[in-house]
Amino acid sequence: MYNALIVALVIVCILMILFVIMQPSKSNAASTLTGGGDDGSVKQKARGFEAFLIKATTILGILFFVITLALAFLSAK
Repeated sequence: MYNALIVALVIVCILMILFVIMQPSKSNAASTLTGGGDDGSVKQKARGFEAFLIKATTILGILFFVITLALAFLSAK
């Protein structure tokens, strides 16, 4: 059981890294911090592949924490 959770954790970690890297960058974030450029008040909802990446990253993050807690529980025994 412990080894299966370790393998699952490694797979989740690799997938999470790939999904985060594939997400488009927010190029105007630095200009909003300095007060220049667009005011950023108009937010567009993510659609298509970007929405899929956001949902998949969220699910992988939740799986990461659940598997990590399960491993901590098993190693404490």
